[in-house]
Amino acid sequence: MAEKFDQLKASINEIADIYNAIALLGWDQQVNMPHGGAEDRGNALATLARIGHQKLTAPETGQLIEDAAVELDSSDPDSDDARLIKVSRREVNKRAKIPARWITENARATTTAQTVWEEARAKSDFALFRPHLEKIVALKQEYASFFEPYDTIYDPLLDDYEPGMKTAEVQAIFNEVRPRQVELIKAIVDRPVIDDAFLHIPYDEKSQWDFGVEVISAFGFDWNRGRQDKSVHPFTQSFGIGDVRITTRFDPDRAASALFSTLHECGHGMYEQGVSQNLRRTPLASGASMALHESQSRLWENLVGRSLPFWKYFYPRLQAKFPYQLGNVDLMSFYQGINKVEPSLVRVEADEATYNLHIMLRMELEIALLEGSLHVKDLPEAWNEHMRAYLGITPPNDGLGVLQDVHWSSGMIGYFPTYALGNLISAQLWDVMSMDIPNLAEQFEQGEYLPLLTWMREKVHRHGAKFEPEELVQKVTGSRIDAKPYLHYLVTKYSEIYNL
Repeated sequence: MAEKFDQLKASINEIADIYNAIALLGWDQQVNMPHGGAEDRGNALATLARIGHQKLTAPETGQLIEDAAVELDSSDPDSDDARLIKVSRREVNKRAKIPARWITENARATTTAQTVWEEARAKSDFALFRPHLEKIVALKQEYASFFEPYDTIYDPLLDDYEPGMKTAEVQAIFNEVRPRQVELIKAIVDRPVIDDAFLHIPYDEKSQWDFGVEVISAFGFDWNRGRQDKSVHPFTQSFGIGDVRITTRFDPDRAASALFSTLHECGHGMYEQGVSQNLRRTPLASGASMALHESQSRLWENLVGRSLPFWKYFYPRLQAKFPYQLGNVDLMSFYQGINKVEPSLVRVEADEATYNLHIMLRMELEIALLEGSLHVKDLPEAWNEHMRAYLGITPPNDGLGVLQDVHWSSGMIGYFPTYALGNLISAQLWDVMSMDIPNLAEQFEQGEYLPLLTWMREKVHRHGAKFEPEELVQKVTGSRIDAKPYLHYLVTKYSEIYNL
């Protein structure tokens, strides 16, 4: 009888409940909270974060983990219970190095910063946000110090989102990807410009919402265990396997923005909904890492949602909703329009060929901020310089530049690389899935997505966070994270679109 393991499980369940409550308050802050609620919400989040941290890092919890490990010593190392002990030990050991005082201070600082960021972004005024970002950068520098020695100050922060991965590994991958993507972009620049003017005229917001709901319902998003709302920046938040929230946003100048935001967040949401019920209320009841999470969101958004077979089914339905805007736009013109390659200011609106450059830019700036070679006061200028160097364009204001992303206000420094890594993993998964389900394109043309979702449920979703990201990618694809499938996908797709 595994008495100590049962006690550990009960304790872990309580801790999970606390962090789910924190997540719910965070979701409400971005969706419903009035502007004046930042201070009170920050206090509530700080208190809950401190309580959760203290329970997680209590000596009793650590002892329960070791006692339970002895009880289960002969069990399958890949079983749910054995993996729960392994992941819990890793989490407790890491969190134990962080003072409760830092947890409280960080929760207050990021809650206030997020509200100020929303105002600064709307006003395109970096000066409003600057002191809050300076505080967050200082907190993150201190956070990294808890994990010395390290190879680079960025390692402990990256590890929060991509367990076990090092900055040098990511940089090596990016060094392989960058020249190939730059080469592709240069080839496309010499081709005739695609006309996408039909995407930059007014579209009724309610009809956009309804179409997005129709699509992700076909994908398999479970509305009995999920919902969608509006927010300043699209995001997904799970409070448990049975309550997964996604958000989207609308841009009056970009008709495709809401739809592809909805598809992206749906990918995140279905991952959370697909975790095995056996992992409920444990640290395993989430994605393996943010790169695995982004592999799901980017796959449904791009490899599915920007594919021609997808639109062979859905485009007539979209035309019926927007006859004035799209009645005279044929399918191929629409398909080319939503896949137009053009250096753009905003990451979330970037095409697939340029997207990873936005990520590399942000990672470089984050490392410079943490190392102290770049000061927050100089960040807008550095941002603009990097945009010119990477994409050949300069933001006209900070709202379309350094203030465009929510991540820094939320303290999520170290997160950005996972988007590009997710792109790479999505193509690796796609290649394997296409061999297992050879008639995927025909299914998409009929609006059928259950086989794809079922494959993902079996190969990826159900495992939650049982395996480290590289380990799970290896299990499913036979190799570690590899840039080659994604680069092949990009070159093949855009060679066809642009007749390269």
